[in-house]
Amino acid sequence: MSITLAFDTCLDKMYVTLAEGEKISDSRIVVNHDEKYHSAFLISTIKDVLKSNGLKPEDVDLIATNIGPGSFTGIRACTTVARVMAQQLDCKAIGVSSLEILSKLEKENQVVALDARKNKAYLYLDNEIKGAVDLEEVKELCKSKNVITDNKLLPLLGGISYQETDAPLGDILAKLALQKSKEDECNWRKLKPLYIQPPPMG
Repeated sequence: MSITLAFDTCLDKMYVTLAEGEKISDSRIVVNHDEKYHSAFLISTIKDVLKSNGLKPEDVDLIATNIGPGSFTGIRACTTVARVMAQQLDCKAIGVSSLEILSKLEKENQVVALDARKNKAYLYLDNEIKGAVDLEEVKELCKSKNVITDNKLLPLLGGISYQETDAPLGDILAKLALQKSKEDECNWRKLKPLYIQPPPMG
């Protein structure tokens, strides 16, 4: 049975999920601790998840990670760890956008809009990433849609904020990655951060 290890440090919580075939066997959520950003706990959490399930890193067949958009620090952390692990373990690796992950919170007619600063939002509509779009245009596109957003844009766009739900985003990531792996060669060399806008300098 194939083992999928999925992790995400792009959003406001860290998710580490283990799946055996289609079944989720372990799922952890880590929040920021004091001054430490949650991605600082990624490696230790991965080790703990594998050990708790009687697995070694060599048992992993597919590594899945969120490639963004989200925290630039978080995107760098999880894509780097995924690439290094996949290279060392000689296993498959695949990235999934946080916009696609969040789109699964609503079954139909959904739009995902996340704060991109500079009066823009990262937009996911009609099953594709539209880029960083001006907020006024986003507001129009969100009318009569099931809007998934964040706390910052919630007052403007309405809908639901992913930050206020306890949705199992790590589980969604693992399942999406498994589906995509059937159509993709999943080479770690192709795994790169999704920077829709350039990272801040410095």
